[in-house]
Amino acid sequence: MSTFELKTHKPGRTYSNPHFFILNKGLNSGKPLTDPCANCFVVTTFTEETKNTLFHLSMMLQIGGFYAYYLKGSVIPFISIDDCRNVLKKTFNSTKKNNNQMKKHIKAVEVISKKEKELQNFINKMAVLKVAYIRNSFKIMQNKEV
Repeated sequence: MSTFELKTHKPGRTYSNPHFFILNKGLNSGKPLTDPCANCFVVTTFTEETKNTLFHLSMMLQIGGFYAYYLKGSVIPFISIDDCRNVLKKTFNSTKKNNNQMKKHIKAVEVISKKEKELQNFINKMAVLKVAYIRNSFKIMQNKEV
């Protein structure tokens, strides 16, 4: 019995089992997503733990460039559903053998991703603050001229 199912996502479809999406077109093919987009596959699992493992495994494969080998197409590169399924299944099955070590790696990636998200949020707030400061300084200069 398979631990996950990978299908092409159809817009408007909802899923009751734990699931996530994988981008299938462009240079970011293989990137896992929490929300669907027009060009993605859906991975459904039976448990939340398996979903999280596959999500982070897919992220690691995409960031590591392992999906890039399977990209096809000259104008808009894409990954086929069979290639994506085979890479994910092969990697998932090999991680079962080294389950404890892989859990450590996935936990480390989760922590790094969480920290990256926090820092990106901080950078976005700093950019908003910078724009507000600049606008305020020009507003003060204009009021002095009047």
